[in-house]
Amino acid sequence: MIKAIFFDIDGTLVSFRTHRVPQSALDALEAVRRRGIRLFIATGRHYSDLNNIGSLTFDAYVTLNGQYCYDDRGVIYKNCIRKKDIAAVVSRLESDPFACMFIEEHRMYMNRMDERAREAQRLINFPDPDIRPARTALDADIYQLMPFVGQEHGEALMRELHHSRSTRWNPIFMDVVPEGGSKRVGIEAVLRAYGLDRNETMAFGDGQNDIEMLRHAAVGVAMGNAAEEVRRAADYVTASVDDDGVALALRHFGLI
Repeated sequence: MIKAIFFDIDGTLVSFRTHRVPQSALDALEAVRRRGIRLFIATGRHYSDLNNIGSLTFDAYVTLNGQYCYDDRGVIYKNCIRKKDIAAVVSRLESDPFACMFIEEHRMYMNRMDERAREAQRLINFPDPDIRPARTALDADIYQLMPFVGQEHGEALMRELHHSRSTRWNPIFMDVVPEGGSKRVGIEAVLRAYGLDRNETMAFGDGQNDIEMLRHAAVGVAMGNAAEEVRRAADYVTASVDDDGVALALRHFGLI
C-alpha cells in the first residue's frame, strides 16, 4: 500500500516549457493528499529556489540531491562535501575559470557567469546568483557544487575530487555531491523521521539524478520526457510533464 510519494521538480512536476505545475498535477496531488498519502519533494534545487511549485506544500523536502532534508519542524538530515574536494575545485578554477555554483546551507553564489551558465539559468528559471570569489567556499560548508561544464570537462574535474560523485540531468551542467550522497539517501532519512518503509513509497522523476530514487522506491515512475536510461530504471513510464504524466500515472495505479 502506497503511503508516501516523492516528486522531482524540474521536468517532473514542473514543465521546462511553461515553468509551471500543470493543473492536472495540482488536482491530482490534492486528491492524493485527501486519501491520507504523504507527499514529499526530492529535488536537486536548494530550498531557497523552490520558486516554481506555486502554492503547493509538502510534508518534507529532500533538496540538493539528498544532502539537505527538512520539514516545518527543522532539519532532518544534512551532509556536506569534504573540504579537500572544495579546495581542489577552487584550485582548479584558478587555472581553468569555468562557471561554478557553490551551495551552502543558507546561500548560493557563483565565481563568474558565462554563456553556459546563463543558458542553464534560463532553462530552469533561476534568478541571477550572487558573484563571489571561489575562495569564499574554503571557509564554508558546501553541500553541492554545480560546475557548468560539458561531459568531457566534467569527467576531468571529477578525477580530482576523490570524495565526491557527480550526476547530470542536463548536458549544460552537472551536480556534484559528497561520495555516497543521493536522493535515495535523503529519502531514507525522511522515511525514518516519518516512520515509513520504502515498500510503501512511490517516486516520480525524469533525470539521471533520479535513477537511484526510482530504483529504491517500491514503485518508480519515469516521465515520458525522461532519457532512456531513466526509463529503464523505472517500473512504469508515464506521459511527459506537459501531457499530464503525473495525473495519468496516479490514475493508472489507482491512487486517484
